Amino acid sequence: MLEGAPAREGSEILSAAGDVVGIVTSGTHSPTLKTKIAMGYVESALSNAGTKLAVRVRGKVGAAEITKMPFVPTRYYKN
Repeated sequence: MLEGAPAREGSEILSAAGDVVGIVTSGTHSPTLKTKIAMGYVESALSNAGTKLAVRVRGKVGAAEITKMPFVPTRYYKN
């Protein structure tokens, strides 16, 4: 994604054409994944896993991709 700060609440999510299609609700750096992660709302037509988008953070635009949650697989067992 971007060098520098991760996408935070209020960052714009952009389509490939550069149109605003959503907004970030939360974001941070993931030490487990060693990358930046964020959650947000996008138009339903763009919500499929694997969809390539972009995020505007502090005036800079970086690549983003829709993924399924959780970001990290769980390794616990329910009884």
